[in-house]
Amino acid sequence: MEAWLGLVGCAALAAAVVVALLVAPAAVGESVAQRILYLHAPSAFAAYGCIAVVAIASAVYLWKRSAAADRLAVAAAEVGVLMCTLVLVTGSIWGRARWGAWWTPDPRLTLTLILWAIYLSYVLLRAFGGDDEEIAPYAAVLGIVGVLAIPAIRVSARLMKGMHPSVLAPREGGSGLTDPSMRLAFWGGTVALLLVAACLVLLRARLERIERQASALRRLADAAEGA
Repeated sequence: MEAWLGLVGCAALAAAVVVALLVAPAAVGESVAQRILYLHAPSAFAAYGCIAVVAIASAVYLWKRSAAADRLAVAAAEVGVLMCTLVLVTGSIWGRARWGAWWTPDPRLTLTLILWAIYLSYVLLRAFGGDDEEIAPYAAVLGIVGVLAIPAIRVSARLMKGMHPSVLAPREGGSGLTDPSMRLAFWGGTVALLLVAACLVLLRARLERIERQASALRRLADAAEGA
């Protein structure tokens, strides 16, 4: 299943890139750097999807103490941090071309950075916690609470005036996706990155299961040697 998700996702992403670079017209009043939108915004959707999985899996773990749910939360958090990093990097490149600065204290940008920091903290907590089972419940709470940053980002975009341009609608200083080919590139890239993220999460969850099994076998071997 993972292989098919990865293949379809990569093919869809390649098609979306071709449409974004060669077919979709330039947005009104924007430089060529605006085309990074077709990677930037879909990366945000993929990051949000991964983080939602972390929160749901963490809640299931706290409820049922499901090892499978815990592994899924760990995997989704790592891929979510990867996608969120892509959001921040592509946003900085676009911002440099649009505003002349790599970073600006825009509410949406600042909250996205906070979201990235929360789930990076989750990943580091799990990485340095090792096999300590007492770490998992604390990490699960962090994974659930951190998801609240996503609606905060959406609300800030509507209520707080910032420099971040519009993506889908002609407001907030942007022109929106007015051409059908622009919408095709945008939504095609979004679906593609969601598929790629799903593939990575499933692969990472499988690797996490293997690592935990290997760790359990090492503990049994150490116990047998010490007996």
